[in-house]
Amino acid sequence: MTATDDRSAADTAGTGRALYSYDLAPTKKAGRRWGAYNVFTLWANDVHSLGNYAFAIGLFALGLNVWGILLAFLLASALLFLLLTLSGYMGHKTGVPFPVMSRIAFGTKGARIPAAVRGIVAIAWFGIQTYLASSVLNALLVAIFPGLQSLQDRSALGLSALGWITFLALWAIQVLIVSYGMHVIRKYMAIAAPTTLITMSALAIWMFLRAGGSISFSTAQPLTGGAMWLQILQGAALWVVIYGTFVLNFCDFTRAAKSRRSIVRGNLVGIPVNMLLFAAIVVVLGGAQFELDGRVITSPTDIVQTIPNLVMLASASVALVVLTIAVNLLANFVAPIYVLVNLFPRTLNFRRAGLVSAVIGLVILPWNLYDSPVVVNYFLSGLGALLGPVFGVIMADYWLLRKGRVNVPDLYSEDPHSDYHYRNGYNLKAVGAFVPASAISVVVALVPAFESASGFSWFIGAILGAVIYAAIGDSKPDFRDVDGEAIAVPAE
Repeated sequence: MTATDDRSAADTAGTGRALYSYDLAPTKKAGRRWGAYNVFTLWANDVHSLGNYAFAIGLFALGLNVWGILLAFLLASALLFLLLTLSGYMGHKTGVPFPVMSRIAFGTKGARIPAAVRGIVAIAWFGIQTYLASSVLNALLVAIFPGLQSLQDRSALGLSALGWITFLALWAIQVLIVSYGMHVIRKYMAIAAPTTLITMSALAIWMFLRAGGSISFSTAQPLTGGAMWLQILQGAALWVVIYGTFVLNFCDFTRAAKSRRSIVRGNLVGIPVNMLLFAAIVVVLGGAQFELDGRVITSPTDIVQTIPNLVMLASASVALVVLTIAVNLLANFVAPIYVLVNLFPRTLNFRRAGLVSAVIGLVILPWNLYDSPVVVNYFLSGLGALLGPVFGVIMADYWLLRKGRVNVPDLYSEDPHSDYHYRNGYNLKAVGAFVPASAISVVVALVPAFESASGFSWFIGAILGAVIYAAIGDSKPDFRDVDGEAIAVPAE
Protein backbone atom coordinates (compact mmCIF):
# COMPACT_ATOMS: atom_id res chain seq x y z
CA MET A 1 0.00 0.00 0.00
CA THR A 2 1.22 3.49 -0.70
CA ALA A 3 1.51 6.52 1.51
CA THR A 4 -1.33 8.22 -0.34
CA ASP A 5 -4.11 5.64 -0.28
CA ASP A 6 -6.36 8.09 1.61
CA ARG A 7 -6.05 10.70 -1.12
CA SER A 8 -6.62 10.93 -4.80
CA ALA A 9 -4.11 12.00 -7.35
CA ALA A 10 -4.61 15.19 -9.27
CA ASP A 11 -4.10 16.02 -12.87
CA THR A 12 -0.99 18.18 -13.07
CA ALA A 13 -2.20 20.01 -16.12
CA GLY A 14 -2.20 23.73 -15.42
CA THR A 15 -0.39 23.33 -12.11
CA GLY A 16 3.11 24.45 -11.19
CA ARG A 17 5.64 21.67 -10.66
CA ALA A 18 7.07 23.59 -7.71
CA LEU A 19 3.64 23.72 -6.05
CA TYR A 20 2.16 20.31 -6.77
CA SER A 21 2.83 16.70 -5.91
CA TYR A 22 0.71 13.61 -5.47
CA ASP A 23 0.80 14.01 -1.68
CA LEU A 24 -0.23 17.69 -1.81
CA ALA A 25 -3.14 17.09 -4.19
CA PRO A 26 -6.66 17.72 -2.85
CA THR A 27 -8.41 14.66 -1.49
CA LYS A 28 -11.12 13.38 -3.81
CA LYS A 29 -14.49 13.17 -2.04
CA ALA A 30 -14.99 9.56 -3.05
CA GLY A 31 -11.78 8.63 -1.22
CA ARG A 32 -12.55 10.34 2.09
CA ARG A 33 -12.74 7.66 4.78
CA TRP A 34 -12.47 9.50 8.09
CA GLY A 35 -15.70 9.25 10.05
CA ALA A 36 -16.67 10.69 13.43
CA TYR A 37 -14.89 7.85 15.27
CA ASN A 38 -11.63 8.56 13.46
CA VAL A 39 -11.84 12.25 14.38
CA PHE A 40 -12.64 11.27 17.97
CA THR A 41 -9.56 9.04 18.14
CA LEU A 42 -7.39 12.04 17.33
CA TRP A 43 -8.41 13.60 20.62
CA ALA A 44 -8.72 10.37 22.60
CA ASN A 45 -5.02 9.86 21.89
CA ASP A 46 -3.68 13.39 21.83
CA VAL A 47 -5.43 14.75 24.92
CA HIS A 48 -4.09 11.96 27.13
CA SER A 49 -0.42 12.58 26.35
CA LEU A 50 2.25 12.53 29.05
CA GLY A 51 3.01 16.20 28.46
CA ASN A 52 -0.65 17.13 28.90
CA TYR A 53 -0.89 15.18 32.14
CA ALA A 54 2.20 16.95 33.45
CA PHE A 55 0.64 20.32 32.56
CA ALA A 56 -2.75 19.53 34.08
CA ILE A 57 -1.34 18.07 37.29
CA GLY A 58 0.79 21.19 37.48
CA LEU A 59 -2.43 23.21 37.93
CA PHE A 60 -3.08 21.20 41.08
CA ALA A 61 0.45 21.95 42.26
CA LEU A 62 -0.09 25.67 41.58
CA GLY A 63 -2.97 25.70 44.04
CA LEU A 64 -6.11 25.20 41.95
CA ASN A 65 -8.68 22.99 43.61
CA VAL A 66 -10.57 20.21 41.85
CA TRP A 67 -13.45 22.47 40.80
CA GLY A 68 -11.05 25.12 39.50
CA ILE A 69 -9.25 22.56 37.33
CA LEU A 70 -12.54 21.22 35.96
CA LEU A 71 -13.73 24.76 35.17
CA ALA A 72 -10.45 25.61 33.43
CA PHE A 73 -10.82 22.58 31.18
CA LEU A 74 -14.49 23.26 30.53
CA LEU A 75 -13.66 26.78 29.29
CA ALA A 76 -10.72 25.52 27.23
CA SER A 77 -12.70 22.70 25.65
CA ALA A 78 -15.47 25.08 24.56
CA LEU A 79 -12.92 27.37 22.87
CA LEU A 80 -11.08 24.49 21.26
CA PHE A 81 -14.29 22.94 19.96
CA LEU A 82 -15.07 26.21 18.16
CA LEU A 83 -11.55 26.81 16.81
CA LEU A 84 -10.96 23.22 15.70
CA THR A 85 -14.37 22.93 14.07
CA LEU A 86 -13.73 26.08 12.01
CA SER A 87 -10.27 24.80 11.07
CA GLY A 88 -11.64 21.34 10.30
CA TYR A 89 -14.31 22.74 7.99
CA MET A 90 -11.56 24.36 5.91
CA GLY A 91 -9.84 21.01 5.42
CA HIS A 92 -13.07 19.30 4.46
CA LYS A 93 -14.01 22.09 2.04
CA THR A 94 -10.73 22.18 0.15
CA GLY A 95 -9.26 18.72 0.74
CA VAL A 96 -5.73 20.16 1.03
CA PRO A 97 -3.05 19.91 3.76
CA PHE A 98 -1.94 22.88 5.88
CA PRO A 99 1.02 24.06 3.73
CA VAL A 100 -1.33 24.32 0.74
CA MET A 101 -4.09 25.83 2.85
CA SER A 102 -1.66 28.58 3.91
CA ARG A 103 -1.31 29.63 0.28
CA ILE A 104 -4.83 31.07 0.37
CA ALA A 105 -3.81 33.88 2.73
CA PHE A 106 -0.02 34.10 2.38
CA GLY A 107 0.43 33.31 -1.31
CA THR A 108 1.91 30.37 -3.14
CA LYS A 109 5.43 31.21 -1.93
CA GLY A 110 4.60 33.14 1.22
CA ALA A 111 2.89 30.06 2.63
CA ARG A 112 6.33 28.66 3.38
CA ILE A 113 6.60 31.10 6.30
CA PRO A 114 3.77 29.72 8.49
CA ALA A 115 4.46 26.17 7.32
CA ALA A 116 8.11 26.45 8.38
CA VAL A 117 7.18 27.76 11.84
CA ARG A 118 4.73 24.89 12.33
CA GLY A 119 7.24 22.33 11.04
CA ILE A 120 10.15 23.43 13.25
CA VAL A 121 8.03 23.28 16.41
CA ALA A 122 6.69 19.84 15.43
CA ILE A 123 10.09 18.29 14.68
CA ALA A 124 11.49 19.47 18.03
CA TRP A 125 8.54 18.03 19.92
CA PHE A 126 8.68 14.81 17.91
CA GLY A 127 12.14 14.16 19.31
CA ILE A 128 11.18 15.24 22.83
CA GLN A 129 8.06 13.05 22.94
CA THR A 130 10.04 10.07 21.66
CA TYR A 131 12.55 10.68 24.44
CA LEU A 132 9.75 10.80 27.06
CA ALA A 133 8.34 7.51 25.78
CA SER A 134 11.79 5.93 25.87
CA SER A 135 12.13 7.01 29.53
CA VAL A 136 8.95 5.10 30.40
CA LEU A 137 10.24 2.08 28.51
CA ASN A 138 13.58 2.33 30.30
CA ALA A 139 11.87 2.18 33.70
CA LEU A 140 9.84 -0.86 32.63
CA LEU A 141 12.85 -2.75 31.30
CA VAL A 142 14.90 -2.11 34.44
CA ALA A 143 11.97 -3.29 36.59
CA ILE A 144 11.73 -6.53 34.61
CA PHE A 145 15.48 -7.01 34.08
CA PRO A 146 17.38 -5.33 36.96
CA GLY A 147 20.70 -6.20 35.29
CA LEU A 148 20.01 -3.52 32.69
CA GLN A 149 20.70 -0.90 35.32
CA SER A 150 24.36 -1.05 34.29
CA LEU A 151 23.35 0.34 30.87
CA GLN A 152 21.76 3.27 32.64
CA ASP A 153 25.08 4.15 34.23
CA ARG A 154 26.90 4.56 30.90
CA SER A 155 26.07 7.45 28.61
CA ALA A 156 27.01 9.15 25.36
CA LEU A 157 25.96 12.60 24.12
CA GLY A 158 23.84 13.10 27.21
CA LEU A 159 21.83 9.88 26.96
CA SER A 160 22.41 6.54 28.69
CA ALA A 161 23.22 3.42 26.71
CA LEU A 162 19.81 1.94 27.54
CA GLY A 163 18.24 5.27 26.61
CA TRP A 164 19.87 5.11 23.18
CA ILE A 165 18.56 1.58 22.63
CA THR A 166 14.96 2.40 23.59
CA PHE A 167 14.97 5.78 21.85
CA LEU A 168 16.19 4.30 18.56
CA ALA A 169 13.73 1.41 18.82
CA LEU A 170 10.75 3.73 19.28
CA TRP A 171 12.12 6.09 16.65
CA ALA A 172 12.27 3.21 14.14
CA ILE A 173 8.75 2.02 14.99
CA GLN A 174 7.33 5.47 14.27
CA VAL A 175 9.23 5.76 11.00
CA LEU A 176 7.86 2.36 9.98
CA ILE A 177 4.26 3.33 10.76
CA VAL A 178 4.54 6.63 8.89
CA SER A 179 6.12 4.92 5.89
CA TYR A 180 2.78 3.21 5.23
CA GLY A 181 0.91 6.50 5.14
CA MET A 182 -2.13 8.14 6.66
CA HIS A 183 -4.33 5.06 6.35
CA VAL A 184 -2.07 3.11 8.74
CA ILE A 185 -1.88 6.08 11.12
CA ARG A 186 -5.68 6.14 11.14
CA LYS A 187 -5.80 2.42 11.99
CA TYR A 188 -3.14 2.77 14.69
CA MET A 189 -5.15 5.55 16.34
CA ALA A 190 -8.31 3.47 16.23
CA ILE A 191 -6.56 0.81 18.31
CA ALA A 192 -4.55 3.11 20.57
CA ALA A 193 -7.50 5.32 21.59
CA PRO A 194 -9.55 2.72 23.54
CA THR A 195 -6.33 1.27 24.97
CA THR A 196 -5.40 4.70 26.30
CA LEU A 197 -8.83 5.51 27.74
CA ILE A 198 -9.19 2.12 29.45
CA THR A 199 -5.67 2.17 30.89
CA MET A 200 -5.78 5.72 32.26
CA SER A 201 -9.26 5.21 33.70
CA ALA A 202 -8.13 1.97 35.34
CA LEU A 203 -5.07 3.73 36.76
CA ALA A 204 -7.28 6.47 38.24
CA ILE A 205 -9.64 3.88 39.79
CA TRP A 206 -6.68 1.98 41.24
CA MET A 207 -5.28 5.15 42.79
CA PHE A 208 -8.72 6.10 44.16
CA LEU A 209 -9.08 2.72 45.88
CA ARG A 210 -5.49 2.85 47.09
CA ALA A 211 -6.25 6.20 48.76
CA GLY A 212 -9.15 4.63 50.63
CA GLY A 213 -11.86 5.88 48.31
CA SER A 214 -11.10 9.56 48.84
CA ILE A 215 -8.98 12.32 47.32
CA SER A 216 -7.68 15.71 48.37
CA PHE A 217 -9.66 18.45 46.66
CA SER A 218 -6.78 20.92 46.92
CA THR A 219 -3.20 21.28 48.10
CA ALA A 220 -2.33 22.55 51.56
CA GLN A 221 -2.47 26.18 50.38
CA PRO A 222 -5.16 26.48 47.67
CA LEU A 223 -5.65 29.68 45.71
CA THR A 224 -8.67 31.82 46.48
CA GLY A 225 -10.35 34.96 45.18
CA GLY A 226 -8.83 36.86 42.28
CA ALA A 227 -5.67 34.76 42.23
CA MET A 228 -7.76 31.62 41.78
CA TRP A 229 -9.78 33.08 38.91
CA LEU A 230 -6.66 34.38 37.18
CA GLN A 231 -5.10 30.92 37.40
CA ILE A 232 -8.28 29.32 36.03
CA LEU A 233 -8.28 31.68 33.04
CA GLN A 234 -4.54 31.22 32.48
CA GLY A 235 -4.90 27.46 32.76
CA ALA A 236 -7.67 27.48 30.15
CA ALA A 237 -5.67 29.77 27.88
CA LEU A 238 -2.50 27.68 28.16
CA TRP A 239 -4.47 24.55 27.36
CA VAL A 240 -5.63 26.21 24.14
CA VAL A 241 -2.02 27.26 23.45
CA ILE A 242 -0.94 23.63 23.71
CA TYR A 243 -3.24 22.96 20.78
CA GLY A 244 -2.12 26.07 18.92
CA THR A 245 -0.22 23.77 16.59
CA PHE A 246 -3.13 21.43 15.99
CA VAL A 247 -5.65 24.15 15.17
CA LEU A 248 -3.41 25.07 12.27
CA ASN A 249 -2.85 21.66 10.70
CA PHE A 250 -6.12 19.98 11.67
CA CYS A 251 -6.91 20.15 7.97
CA ASP A 252 -4.17 17.55 7.40
CA PHE A 253 -6.68 15.08 8.85
CA THR A 254 -10.10 16.56 8.08
CA ARG A 255 -9.21 16.75 4.40
CA ALA A 256 -10.14 13.05 4.50
CA ALA A 257 -13.34 13.56 6.57
CA LYS A 258 -16.53 12.13 5.08
CA SER A 259 -18.65 15.14 6.01
CA ARG A 260 -18.88 18.23 8.19
CA ARG A 261 -21.14 16.22 10.46
CA SER A 262 -18.31 13.74 11.03
CA ILE A 263 -16.06 16.60 12.13
CA VAL A 264 -18.65 18.08 14.51
CA ARG A 265 -19.57 14.75 16.08
CA GLY A 266 -15.97 13.64 16.40
CA ASN A 267 -14.96 16.98 17.90
CA LEU A 268 -17.93 17.06 20.27
CA VAL A 269 -17.13 13.71 21.87
CA GLY A 270 -13.38 14.06 21.46
CA ILE A 271 -12.99 17.59 22.87
CA PRO A 272 -15.55 18.65 25.53
CA VAL A 273 -16.52 15.13 26.68
CA ASN A 274 -13.07 13.58 26.40
CA MET A 275 -11.31 16.59 27.93
CA LEU A 276 -13.60 16.57 30.96
CA LEU A 277 -12.85 12.85 31.37
CA PHE A 278 -9.17 13.72 31.14
CA ALA A 279 -9.61 16.43 33.78
CA ALA A 280 -11.43 13.96 36.05
CA ILE A 281 -8.57 11.46 35.72
CA VAL A 282 -6.08 14.22 36.50
CA VAL A 283 -7.81 15.33 39.69
CA VAL A 284 -8.18 11.73 40.87
CA LEU A 285 -4.52 10.91 40.21
CA GLY A 286 -3.22 14.14 41.73
CA GLY A 287 -5.72 14.24 44.59
CA ALA A 288 -5.27 10.58 45.53
CA GLN A 289 -1.48 10.84 45.62
CA PHE A 290 -1.70 13.98 47.77
CA GLU A 291 -4.16 12.20 50.06
CA LEU A 292 -1.72 9.32 50.46
CA ASP A 293 1.49 11.15 51.30
CA GLY A 294 1.08 14.89 50.72
CA ARG A 295 3.18 14.68 47.57
CA VAL A 296 2.25 16.45 44.34
CA ILE A 297 3.17 14.26 41.37
CA THR A 298 4.43 15.73 38.10
CA SER A 299 3.38 12.98 35.67
CA PRO A 300 1.45 9.67 35.52
CA THR A 301 4.85 7.97 35.24
CA ASP A 302 5.44 8.89 38.90
CA ILE A 303 2.46 6.70 39.77
CA VAL A 304 3.12 3.96 37.24
CA GLN A 305 6.59 3.37 38.65
CA THR A 306 5.10 2.73 42.11
CA ILE A 307 2.71 -0.02 40.95
CA PRO A 308 3.69 -3.09 43.01
CA ASN A 309 2.31 -5.68 40.60
CA LEU A 310 4.71 -6.32 37.70
CA VAL A 311 1.92 -7.29 35.28
CA MET A 312 0.02 -4.08 36.04
CA LEU A 313 3.24 -2.09 35.80
CA ALA A 314 4.02 -3.59 32.40
CA SER A 315 0.47 -3.01 31.11
CA ALA A 316 0.43 0.63 32.21
CA SER A 317 3.91 1.33 30.87
CA VAL A 318 3.20 -0.24 27.48
CA ALA A 319 -0.05 1.73 27.25
CA LEU A 320 1.81 4.98 27.95
CA VAL A 321 4.34 4.15 25.25
CA VAL A 322 1.58 3.29 22.75
CA LEU A 323 -0.14 6.54 23.68
CA THR A 324 2.97 8.67 23.26
CA ILE A 325 3.64 7.19 19.83
CA ALA A 326 0.06 8.01 18.80
CA VAL A 327 0.44 11.59 20.02
CA ASN A 328 3.72 11.95 18.19
CA LEU A 329 2.30 10.66 14.93
CA LEU A 330 -0.66 13.03 15.14
CA ALA A 331 0.79 16.25 16.46
CA ASN A 332 4.47 16.12 15.60
CA PHE A 333 5.09 13.86 12.60
CA VAL A 334 2.40 14.52 9.99
CA ALA A 335 2.81 18.32 10.05
CA PRO A 336 6.55 18.49 9.18
CA ILE A 337 6.07 15.78 6.55
CA TYR A 338 3.67 17.98 4.60
CA VAL A 339 5.93 20.99 5.18
CA LEU A 340 8.89 19.18 3.61
CA VAL A 341 6.81 17.81 0.74
CA ASN A 342 5.60 21.36 0.11
CA LEU A 343 9.19 22.66 0.05
CA PHE A 344 10.54 19.90 -2.20
CA PRO A 345 7.56 18.45 -4.13
CA ARG A 346 9.75 17.13 -6.95
CA THR A 347 12.02 15.02 -4.74
CA LEU A 348 10.10 14.20 -1.55
CA ASN A 349 6.95 12.16 -1.09
CA PHE A 350 5.16 11.33 2.16
CA ARG A 351 7.47 8.43 3.02
CA ARG A 352 10.76 10.18 2.23
CA ALA A 353 9.70 13.34 4.03
CA GLY A 354 8.81 11.25 7.07
CA LEU A 355 12.32 9.81 7.14
CA VAL A 356 13.91 13.26 6.77
CA SER A 357 11.76 14.62 9.63
CA ALA A 358 12.69 11.68 11.83
CA VAL A 359 16.40 12.06 11.13
CA ILE A 360 16.27 15.76 12.03
CA GLY A 361 14.35 14.86 15.20
CA LEU A 362 17.20 12.50 16.09
CA VAL A 363 20.26 14.62 15.28
CA ILE A 364 19.05 17.57 17.36
CA LEU A 365 19.53 15.32 20.44
CA PRO A 366 16.08 16.18 21.86
CA TRP A 367 16.84 14.99 25.40
CA ASN A 368 19.29 17.87 25.71
CA LEU A 369 16.62 20.30 24.49
CA TYR A 370 14.12 18.95 27.01
CA ASP A 371 16.62 19.26 29.87
CA SER A 372 17.36 22.89 28.97
CA PRO A 373 14.81 25.35 30.39
CA VAL A 374 16.29 28.07 28.19
CA VAL A 375 15.54 26.11 25.01
CA VAL A 376 12.07 25.03 26.07
CA ASN A 377 11.01 28.39 27.49
CA TYR A 378 12.57 30.71 24.93
CA PHE A 379 13.10 28.87 21.67
CA LEU A 380 10.03 26.61 21.62
CA SER A 381 7.78 29.03 23.51
CA GLY A 382 8.91 31.84 21.21
CA LEU A 383 8.08 29.81 18.14
CA GLY A 384 4.79 28.78 19.70
CA ALA A 385 3.88 32.44 20.17
CA LEU A 386 4.13 32.87 16.39
CA LEU A 387 1.39 30.32 15.80
CA GLY A 388 -1.38 32.59 17.14
CA PRO A 389 -0.81 35.33 14.53
CA VAL A 390 -0.64 32.70 11.77
CA PHE A 391 -4.00 31.30 12.88
CA GLY A 392 -5.52 34.78 13.12
CA VAL A 393 -4.45 35.80 9.62
CA ILE A 394 -5.60 32.54 8.03
CA MET A 395 -8.98 32.55 9.80
CA ALA A 396 -9.65 36.21 9.01
CA ASP A 397 -8.74 35.68 5.38
CA TYR A 398 -10.83 32.53 4.91
CA TRP A 399 -13.93 33.28 7.00
CA LEU A 400 -14.18 37.09 7.11
CA LEU A 401 -12.86 38.24 3.73
CA ARG A 402 -13.44 35.29 1.41
CA LYS A 403 -16.56 33.94 3.16
CA GLY A 404 -15.25 30.42 2.57
CA ARG A 405 -14.80 30.82 -1.20
CA VAL A 406 -11.67 29.08 -2.48
CA ASN A 407 -10.38 28.46 -5.98
CA VAL A 408 -8.59 25.16 -5.26
CA PRO A 409 -6.93 24.69 -8.68
CA ASP A 410 -5.25 28.10 -8.36
CA LEU A 411 -3.57 26.93 -5.14
CA TYR A 412 -1.28 24.92 -7.41
CA SER A 413 -0.88 27.49 -10.17
CA GLU A 414 2.24 29.56 -10.90
CA ASP A 415 0.31 31.77 -13.32
CA PRO A 416 0.90 35.43 -12.31
CA HIS A 417 -2.81 36.04 -12.86
CA SER A 418 -3.94 33.24 -10.55
CA ASP A 419 -5.86 34.11 -7.37
CA TYR A 420 -3.03 33.31 -4.96
CA HIS A 421 0.02 34.56 -6.81
CA TYR A 422 -0.37 38.03 -5.34
CA ARG A 423 3.02 39.77 -5.79
CA ASN A 424 5.62 37.23 -6.89
CA GLY A 425 3.89 34.58 -4.80
CA TYR A 426 3.69 36.64 -1.58
CA ASN A 427 0.65 38.35 -0.09
CA LEU A 428 2.36 41.36 1.49
CA LYS A 429 -0.80 42.27 3.41
CA ALA A 430 -0.80 38.91 5.18
CA VAL A 431 2.90 39.28 5.98
CA GLY A 432 2.24 42.85 7.08
CA ALA A 433 -0.37 41.63 9.57
CA PHE A 434 1.71 38.66 10.72
CA VAL A 435 4.93 40.55 11.55
CA PRO A 436 3.64 43.14 14.08
CA ALA A 437 1.20 40.68 15.65
CA SER A 438 4.02 38.14 16.05
CA ALA A 439 6.39 40.72 17.54
CA ILE A 440 3.86 41.67 20.20
CA SER A 441 2.92 38.04 20.89
CA VAL A 442 6.56 36.99 21.36
CA VAL A 443 7.27 39.96 23.65
CA VAL A 444 4.26 39.11 25.82
CA ALA A 445 5.30 35.44 25.94
CA LEU A 446 8.97 35.94 26.79
CA VAL A 447 9.59 39.30 28.47
CA PRO A 448 9.41 38.94 32.29
CA ALA A 449 7.58 42.26 32.67
CA PHE A 450 4.55 40.69 30.95
CA GLU A 451 4.62 37.47 32.95
CA SER A 452 1.05 37.88 34.20
CA ALA A 453 -0.20 38.03 30.61
CA SER A 454 2.21 35.49 29.07
CA GLY A 455 -0.36 32.72 29.25
CA PHE A 456 -2.58 34.70 26.89
CA SER A 457 0.12 35.40 24.26
CA TRP A 458 -1.40 33.02 21.69
CA PHE A 459 -4.79 34.76 21.95
CA ILE A 460 -3.21 38.21 21.81
CA GLY A 461 -1.30 37.27 18.66
CA ALA A 462 -4.30 35.59 17.04
CA ILE A 463 -6.64 38.52 17.69
CA LEU A 464 -4.09 41.11 16.56
CA GLY A 465 -3.26 39.13 13.42
CA ALA A 466 -6.94 38.78 12.54
CA VAL A 467 -7.82 42.42 13.26
CA ILE A 468 -4.86 43.89 11.38
CA TYR A 469 -5.40 41.64 8.37
CA ALA A 470 -9.15 42.32 8.31
CA ALA A 471 -8.35 46.04 8.34
CA ILE A 472 -5.74 46.06 5.57
CA GLY A 473 -6.88 43.08 3.50
CA ASP A 474 -9.16 43.23 0.48
CA SER A 475 -12.69 43.49 1.88
CA LYS A 476 -14.23 42.50 -1.45
CA PRO A 477 -12.09 39.69 -2.81
CA ASP A 478 -12.97 38.60 -6.31
CA PHE A 479 -12.34 34.88 -5.88
CA ARG A 480 -14.16 32.01 -7.48
CA ASP A 481 -15.39 29.07 -5.41
CA VAL A 482 -13.93 26.12 -7.32
CA ASP A 483 -13.93 22.69 -5.71
CA GLY A 484 -10.87 20.47 -5.51
CA GLU A 485 -12.72 17.93 -7.63
CA ALA A 486 -11.94 20.25 -10.55
CA ILE A 487 -8.37 18.94 -10.61
CA ALA A 488 -8.80 15.55 -8.93
CA VAL A 489 -8.84 12.20 -10.69
CA PRO A 490 -9.51 8.69 -9.29
CA ALA A 491 -6.88 7.35 -6.86
CA GLU A 492 -4.29 4.93 -8.13
